[in-house]
Amino acid sequence: MIEATSCGGVVIFRGKILVLYKNYKNKYEGWVLPKGTVEPGEEYKDTAKREVFEETGVKASIMKYVGKSQYTFNVPEDTVEKDVHWYLMMADSYYSKPQREEYFIDAGYYKYHEAYHLLKFANEKQILEKAYNEYLELKKNNLWGRKKSI
Repeated sequence: MIEATSCGGVVIFRGKILVLYKNYKNKYEGWVLPKGTVEPGEEYKDTAKREVFEETGVKASIMKYVGKSQYTFNVPEDTVEKDVHWYLMMADSYYSKPQREEYFIDAGYYKYHEAYHLLKFANEKQILEKAYNEYLELKKNNLWGRKKSI
């Protein structure tokens, strides 16, 4: 068993959620949230910000930790058990540029229900739902839009 840790973000700008479309060798991979592997010595929140920027070109501020998702997948030599730590993040514009080297061919902001139905993985849909509810709560309490990083 190989253990791996990634961090990612549910990135929101003006109520819309940033998602990425992955297409590897013309094979449909699906819509996903930006995330990636923690580098040695890196704090989780820094990984989330770096990966969001690398995969989407978006500079985003962390508003709140949302939670962890876990899943396993197989590689030829072993089974990988992956933990992903998720953050609710605020972008500063609608700009995005998908990272071609990681086979992302599209990136964009979508309304909640559109993003929810686009996402391929159930665990990412659950995180999106949780993060969006946190976003609505912050917005209701006038705490959204104030730049802060936790």
